[in-house]
Amino acid sequence: MATKDDIKLVEQLRESRDAISAELGKRIIGQHEIIEHILITLFCQGHALIIGVPGLAKTLLIKSVSEILDLKFSRIQFTPDLMPSDITGTEILEEDHATGKREFKFFQGPLFANIILADEINRTPPKTQAALLEAMQEHKVTAAGVSYTLDEPFLVLGTQNPIEQEGTYPLPEAQLDRFMFSLNITYPSRKDEIEIVKSTTSGPDKSLKSTITKDDILTFQSLVRRVPVADNVVEFAVDLAAKTRPEDGAPQFISDWLEWGAGPRASQYLILGAKAKAILDERPTPDISDVIAMAKPVLRHRIITSFNAEADGVNADQVLDQLIQKSA
Repeated sequence: MATKDDIKLVEQLRESRDAISAELGKRIIGQHEIIEHILITLFCQGHALIIGVPGLAKTLLIKSVSEILDLKFSRIQFTPDLMPSDITGTEILEEDHATGKREFKFFQGPLFANIILADEINRTPPKTQAALLEAMQEHKVTAAGVSYTLDEPFLVLGTQNPIEQEGTYPLPEAQLDRFMFSLNITYPSRKDEIEIVKSTTSGPDKSLKSTITKDDILTFQSLVRRVPVADNVVEFAVDLAAKTRPEDGAPQFISDWLEWGAGPRASQYLILGAKAKAILDERPTPDISDVIAMAKPVLRHRIITSFNAEADGVNADQVLDQLIQKSA
């Protein structure tokens, strides 16, 4: 890092990460990679989409993270009848009993929090998704023509159930692109599942203590931006994103299996994620292996597979596995 203060901050971040992991371990069994990716998302000022079948503790994990980070948490259950004002807030006509004067007063919606759990985000219509999109992109909401700035840090963690598609509104590509990561949460191992059953069927839920303050988080977010990156690492990230685009002289299997590739935001997030991963591991600068580690969560929701891929039984992750293998 550039200064002694930054080197101290890197050490402090690693200590904070270890403390967060220790606290989460009281309630969450396994899922170490998902936890690391959520922390990277937070420190990069991004948002993440978490995809997994019911019962894998997606909600519990996100709520537990908010407790440890001492941040205001809000859970929004997305449903087909959810309106934009239900999440942004609404104006209500109030009468001042002393003067008898009436005026509109804005009541904040659940988006006015630091960590938002957007549960089953694909169950709400596009109009409400668009209101969430503005908040994610601009860190503000607009109600009755007035803009309200959201408190920092602001992190949206959306969840989706991959097996239940009836009555859903798939997220448009523009909104998917606003998510830094798409994370697949999988079934626990047999050993972890035994531990989960033991811990959840005996005694009360374990309480968690806060290990990091809001100001610390804002400091670490600023630190990530200051991490230096070598030109060859940036070039690798840009080239990797470009190779997903069928029209850019991409490998033949990309032209065969992809309709659309990742845009420039993917390159940005590959580098930001690599920076955060490096300093979480107490290294002063990222290398190409950090970019590769970020590739699937950053790219999997930014590429669109073709009919040929479907006919060949190939999904986005398999395309990326082959791309990474040929690029590394």
